[in-house]
Amino acid sequence: MNEFDVDNSQKVIELRSKYPNFIYDSFSATEDDDNIYLSYRFIIEGLTEFNPSITIPKKGYIKKELNDFSKAIAFNIGMVELISYWKSTFSPNVCIKCGSLTEKQKAFWKKLYFNGLGELRYRNNINISFDEFMQINADESSDVQPAKLNAMEAIDYTGYIVPIGGGKDSNVTLENLPIDVDEDYCLMINPKQVGLDCCYARGFKDSNIIEVKRTLDPKIVEMGHEGYINGHTPFSAMVSFVTYFIAYHTNKKYIALSNESSANESNVRDSEGDIINHQYSKSFEYENDFNNYVGEFLPTPIKYFSFLRPLNELQIAKLFAKSEKYHSIFKSCNVGSKSNPWVWCGHCAKCLFVYTILGAFLSREEIQNIFKKDLYADETLLETFEELAGYKRVKPFDCVGTFEEVNYAIALTIQNYEKEGIELPYLLQYYKDHYELVDTTEDITKRYNEQNNLPEDLDEILRKAVL
Repeated sequence: MNEFDVDNSQKVIELRSKYPNFIYDSFSATEDDDNIYLSYRFIIEGLTEFNPSITIPKKGYIKKELNDFSKAIAFNIGMVELISYWKSTFSPNVCIKCGSLTEKQKAFWKKLYFNGLGELRYRNNINISFDEFMQINADESSDVQPAKLNAMEAIDYTGYIVPIGGGKDSNVTLENLPIDVDEDYCLMINPKQVGLDCCYARGFKDSNIIEVKRTLDPKIVEMGHEGYINGHTPFSAMVSFVTYFIAYHTNKKYIALSNESSANESNVRDSEGDIINHQYSKSFEYENDFNNYVGEFLPTPIKYFSFLRPLNELQIAKLFAKSEKYHSIFKSCNVGSKSNPWVWCGHCAKCLFVYTILGAFLSREEIQNIFKKDLYADETLLETFEELAGYKRVKPFDCVGTFEEVNYAIALTIQNYEKEGIELPYLLQYYKDHYELVDTTEDITKRYNEQNNLPEDLDEILRKAVL
């Protein structure tokens, strides 16, 4: 058990014994003139049921009516959605009553659930092996059989859907992807004004911004307060399946995400030796698994990839530093996202990471203008600073870059400050006094990760931007 965790090891044993069955009971996909509605019914047998929903506005960009293939994707969206509710009790049996699954499909979902809940398991001291984790059983007589459906219609799939989070990464994608703001789409699930403003800054109008409303069953929030298991879930997997559903209905060929190569680095290994990665569903491994899954069980001409996969966080920060129109808009802080309006809290790992990585390419005045304070002067951030740099046992559980990138950015910033005669603030002086500066003679912003799924024309565009 580490310093961040609540020890729920015994509680999970008790919950799994008391509530052995989690049931994916039913789902529906309906529509009217304005919206598509997806709704789900999950049951923890002997405890409660949940009824989450997803609403997708039509706005004129939906080109297809709901059909059997639509319902097959909707069923799979439910397979992602259920994890937010299953995690409350870690029930050993997951019973799928509204759709059939092959053994290969079950293996995909079990792997996603296990790895996607890696942080939650680690933080709650839940030591359950992959084999013991869950047993997925499905109703093989169901008339929803994704493996037998085919959507290879004679339709010309063209253009892009770009999921937007409001941070620097998706803005770099917006600026460098060859987007037509009148034909392509930005997409957000439960959008906030920050994300909308980033789309507007790129030139998108409301008619080409897809705002999906995802409604959690309020009982899951109550159960978290009552002491049931709670924690991080693989939200990016939800983005992948929901965006795939919408790409199918809008005839868009490319789903262009903004996940970088740095997302592949793990945070820590658990007691069983399993890799724990906060960003698992943003990783190249998941990207490939998703493509293999939909390619076999939900085949369409749609291509799913991360446009920024060849790049590291430093390269993205360097590109973003040139896009001044986003500097006063973008936000990445998860703590601050709970405020209205969204703000930088200035106290969390994500704030300090973005400050560090961008500070290597912006002046001291420019970076402080974004965060409204000098984070390097905040002595209370020392432990987080050392965690980001890899001098503590656990990398912060947040969407942050690699230790190499952080140390390189720190070294660049110290060198820049000293060249300009700026007195080093507390964190930078502490680092210089206690750790050796990394060698910056190799420009790691000139690297290019060949492990990616970019189409050839986009690969050429991105190479020109960074090399």
